[in-house]
Amino acid sequence: MEKLPDVTRVEYVGDYRLFLVFSDSEQGEVDLEPALRANPQGFFAELLDRDLFARAFVDPDAGTVAWPNGADWDPLVLYSMATGTPLPDAHTV
Repeated sequence: MEKLPDVTRVEYVGDYRLFLVFSDSEQGEVDLEPALRANPQGFFAELLDRDLFARAFVDPDAGTVAWPNGADWDPLVLYSMATGTPLPDAHTV
């Protein structure tokens, strides 16, 4: 099975938007506000604090975006959002 691309760089753009670069050189911007507001629970509720959200960083072990409060985002979902690539079926991942 082919390894899925990791997030290699994250830059806070503003509000709840991040610019991402992936290990396959794809890049793009994601707006996480709709997802955060749709299900504001646990670690993700804390990310509605823009100061905390702006402290996003790349967790190299997980290959994705993480925050100091322990929250992280599925890199496959981020890749899909940033590049417009459809998410694969669960049985193909």
